[in-house]
Amino acid sequence: MESLTQKLFENVSEKSSKYPKPEFKFTYGTAGFRLKAELLPSVMYRMGLLAVLRSRALGSKTIGLMITASHNPVQDNGVKLIDPMGEMLEADWEKYATQLANSDDVVKCLKEITQHLMLTSSEWNDVGNIVVARDTRPSGNDLSQAVVDGADAFGGKFNDLGILTTPQLHFIVRCINDPKYGSASEDGYYHKISSAFLKLTKSSSLSPVNIDGANGVGAPKMSELGKHLKNALQVCVFNDGSSGELNKNCGADFVKIAQKGPEGLDIKAGCRYVSFDGDADRIVYFYYDSSGRFHLLDGDKISTLFASYLKEKLEASSLNLDRGLGVVQTAYANGSSTSYLRDILKIPVACVKTGVKHLHKKAQDFDVGVYFEANGHGTVLFSEAFKSELSRAKQEPHLSTEKREALEDLESAMNIINETVGDALSDMLMVEAILCEWKWDLPSWDKCYGDLPNRQRKVRVKDRTVITTTDAERKTVSPEGLQSEIDALVAKVGKGRSFARPSGTEDVVRVYAEGETQESADSLALAVSGKVYDLAGGVGDRPT
Repeated sequence: MESLTQKLFENVSEKSSKYPKPEFKFTYGTAGFRLKAELLPSVMYRMGLLAVLRSRALGSKTIGLMITASHNPVQDNGVKLIDPMGEMLEADWEKYATQLANSDDVVKCLKEITQHLMLTSSEWNDVGNIVVARDTRPSGNDLSQAVVDGADAFGGKFNDLGILTTPQLHFIVRCINDPKYGSASEDGYYHKISSAFLKLTKSSSLSPVNIDGANGVGAPKMSELGKHLKNALQVCVFNDGSSGELNKNCGADFVKIAQKGPEGLDIKAGCRYVSFDGDADRIVYFYYDSSGRFHLLDGDKISTLFASYLKEKLEASSLNLDRGLGVVQTAYANGSSTSYLRDILKIPVACVKTGVKHLHKKAQDFDVGVYFEANGHGTVLFSEAFKSELSRAKQEPHLSTEKREALEDLESAMNIINETVGDALSDMLMVEAILCEWKWDLPSWDKCYGDLPNRQRKVRVKDRTVITTTDAERKTVSPEGLQSEIDALVAKVGKGRSFARPSGTEDVVRVYAEGETQESADSLALAVSGKVYDLAGGVGDRPT
């Protein structure tokens, strides 16, 4: 083994000279590494190494690397590792990613990590299997080559899948390691979710949908999915990347924050609109009413729609489940959505820290766990106990028509939904299937509850780590006195709520506020931003 490992490390050292590390401190955060593209070649090379090591440590299970910066501007890029079941990288390995990205001696750091892992001779002989994909950013091709170079240098077996949405790569990684989940290919992805959609909707003709593709990868992939839908869903894709710039004044993040429709669409009152983000793992719906007023149906609205539908089907199916149905939210969830779930739908709600990995983990506490961030990133997890009980129930003799249909609908819904990660394409199909069955348009869905007016702001600070939080990021612990100042400001606002938390991706503090009116929400967000600026070392002009 010594000669084998020594040869691999020599190879790693030789090839690393092609990717010198810049003078920069890298941090593997909620979204992996995400920065200006020119800073990332060395990181990509090293993540290729780490992915091979992760695969060896897990008995040659396939690991994914997705090269994307999601909703960030086109000049940015990033990378995140995908674990064997399509989930985010295990938290304990995030520190290895950060250490390796920052080390001045890549071989020494890699040896330290391998020693800490205590890999056996047989594990070193295991093949390190990785698959890599990228979104449509111009920098993606060179960065994916850096990943492949790293994997090759460390003796890994790699497969470059080219351009995919982030959720498609998560799906494929899951299928490679768990073949019963589906066929491990892009076509297998389309076949699984479209077949289930056609079964659930009984191939009914649905209302036309206008899609804002954010000038990203979701646009061409939506067009490919459309070929599998047999004209059951008529879609018109705008911002398809043929002329506009990725995420510029378009996409789910822009629509959510700006509270208005994107550029690049001919928006008409009463029509149905959907916005994806740059890598198609977020989705929001919106429409304009006859008076020209903008209406947003974001992740909270999608979450409550999914939960309401699944509750109806679970009750009709009479499945015997110990942990039942639950919804997971973050502090950014609108207060009205939480009240609607708990008080009207009578569905348990849990709140966790911002970040998909936290929501995903908590959703596993339920047999059917719905999780969404307000930004439109979310999915549903189905436990093995649920799947087993569903399979058993379908074999019962003398099933009533109502129960059999409910069981079949639950199975179809499970197959439409991409359990591995939030997925704009599959989430959209699920929304459309529910609206079709219930004969709802967007205003009907919107009427379930009214969002409290809200506002988000950013405050630039010297060091965002001076802000520490507790209670799922809803309360600040430091700097001293900040939370009492926030509490005093909130107390002056009807239905007021506000919190401040450090960003996971940039050196800013994010402020969120709700109020009874838009004016009060705006004023509260500004006032809290001012306190953050004063007490947390703001830089630049004070918020105005």
